[in-house]
Formats: sequence, structure tokens, C-alpha cells
Amino acid sequence: MTTSLATPSIDLNADLGEGFGHWRLTDDDALLSIVTSANVACGFHAGDPSTMRRVCELAAERGVRIGAQVSYRDLAGFGRRAMDVPPRELADEIAYQIGALEIFARSAGARVRYVKPHGALYNRSVYDEAQAAAVVEGVRLAADGPLPVLGLPGSRLHEAARAAGLPVIAEAFADRAYTSAGTLVPRGEPGAVICDPDTVVKRSLGFARDRAVTSIDGERIEVEVRSLCVHGDTPGAAELARRVRAELTGAGVRVAAFA
Repeated sequence: MTTSLATPSIDLNADLGEGFGHWRLTDDDALLSIVTSANVACGFHAGDPSTMRRVCELAAERGVRIGAQVSYRDLAGFGRRAMDVPPRELADEIAYQIGALEIFARSAGARVRYVKPHGALYNRSVYDEAQAAAVVEGVRLAADGPLPVLGLPGSRLHEAARAAGLPVIAEAFADRAYTSAGTLVPRGEPGAVICDPDTVVKRSLGFARDRAVTSIDGERIEVEVRSLCVHGDTPGAAELARRVRAELTGAGVRVAAFA
């Protein structure tokens, strides 16, 4: 069946493989039955080789797009601590993480299809030109071709990716509060993380159909996004993601991986 060009369409992504050894944080099996893209931890903030392999195999089996979720080297802080990494060193570490995941993606009959920074690196690359450029350089080192970069619209990361000839995928967060400038409210501030399921669903529909969200100050912000993130490390993440997908589909939104 041909989908009308007027039909809203959005990708649904989640952070997966965020465990280490016997410790598991995300419900990978359940989420891989719901999302269309999987941001797989590559070992620096979470994840180990066996976890990476298992998630890649499940994703390939279910037709879920595999993405490398790259991070600062910060297992103890789950990649959420601010770090000052020299740009060349950071580029090497980004390439290293992508390359590691690519081994397991290929063994599963798939490929790494995009890159998304995690945590502190994601937030830093929104405004820091040098760190953003280092991420892009790492992507170029690791990839055979123009690997898409998933990130916040208007970020320095996307500017650097475009300048390097890499495709950019704009994403939104259904469970995070936004400032009036269109950036994420820092996690340490009140109201930064939205826990009410009804509100998360409502915001998901707003991103997909109306291309807009209400900021923490009550201001309407226009946003053009192609992917919607539901965090996999929150309590009840799989059930919430399942409800978000069902509500999107019920509202006439096509849930599919970005082209």
C-alpha cells in the first residue's frame, strides 16, 4: 500500500544494550518489538561485547535499524558527567566505538546505520563546536560512507555533520522538558524529566502531527523532527513505548525508520 505524502511519519528510537556483564538496565527484548531504531551502547557508558552482539542479533532479526550510541569514556557515571576530552582523542574514541558495534552488526547480517551521542556528549555537542567537530571526525574515520548523525535540531553537531557532507536526522524527546530556545532542560533542574505517561503520549503526538512542543515556560516551539526518542532506562519504559506507538498509529501517524 502506498502511503500518502501528507501522512505524518516518524521513527521511534530507544537507547538499548545499557547493561554490563550480569547487570542489565534496559528491557532490550521488549523494546525491540516496539521501536524502529535502536541506539546501542558501545561500551563507553554501558554495554559490553556480549550485550552488543545480543542486541544486534535481536535488532537484525526484527528489522530494527541499528545505531551506534557513542559516549565519553565514563562507565562509572553512565556517560552523564561533563568531561574535557581533547578533540583528536575524542574523534579516535568515537571511531573506536562505531567500529566495535559494526563488527557485531555485520555478524548479525546488518550494518550500523547511524550514530547518536549519549548523555553529556550529546548535550555538549549541542553548543560546543570543537567537540561536535570531533564527533563528526570520528564518524568519518569509522564509516565507509556518509553515515547519518542523529541529534538535536539546530545543534553544532548537525552543523558540523552537514559541513562534512553527512546526513542529519533531527530528533525529539517525548519524556524531556524543553527550554524556550529549543534545547533540553538539564537533568539536574526541576521538571527536566517528564514521568507522567499521559503527558509523554500527548507530547509524542504533538511532535509527530503538529511539529510542535510546549516549553517548560509555556511557550509553543515549532520543531521539525524525523525521530522520537523514548528513553529505555526509565521505569516501565517498554510499556510506555508500546503505548506511544499505539497512540501514534491510532492517530494516523506512520511509525517507521527514517529513510
